[in-house]
Amino acid sequence: MTTIQSRRKLIVIILLCVAVAGAVLRYLAAPGSTARDVGTLLMLLWVPIIGNVIAWLIGRLRRPDQLAPSPFDARGAFEPQLQVELTLRPPGVPAADLPVAAGEHRCAFVVGNEAFSARWWVPEGRSFRRGTVQLLEAEFLAPAVALPRFEAGTDFRMLVGDSFVGDGCVIAHLPRTGQA
Repeated sequence: MTTIQSRRKLIVIILLCVAVAGAVLRYLAAPGSTARDVGTLLMLLWVPIIGNVIAWLIGRLRRPDQLAPSPFDARGAFEPQLQVELTLRPPGVPAADLPVAAGEHRCAFVVGNEAFSARWWVPEGRSFRRGTVQLLEAEFLAPAVALPRFEAGTDFRMLVGDSFVGDGCVIAHLPRTGQA
């Protein structure tokens, strides 16, 4: 149990004890007395906790749906189709300005109002900072549809989630080594 969870549990126990003490005080006090009113107030301190307990139970019942596997997972090895020049935009928060690690990165390349699922590769042993121009290789999920729209010299934007995170330009198509 984490520190926050143990603190929350302690708060719930304390408020439950206060509510029970308020119920006992209300039961023992004479009707219309100040002690009875204080007992009522102490019992009301329990109401916000009831809401939190109900929300916790609902959260336990609603399990998040598991994400469907990416179609890229079924494709296997990375087979570059394009050589692109990418410039990732600097993050808005300095703490998020970490080097882009080596390996596969997934996104959508956007030309005009059309977006195409893609992945790009940073070679092993290499990383770079955002804001610098990088020459990298990219692969499309549906190359037959995407490649005709990405001729050499085509500018595009890179979309991750619902944010544009970078800009790029197609340098060249790479020779195909296998079936897509």
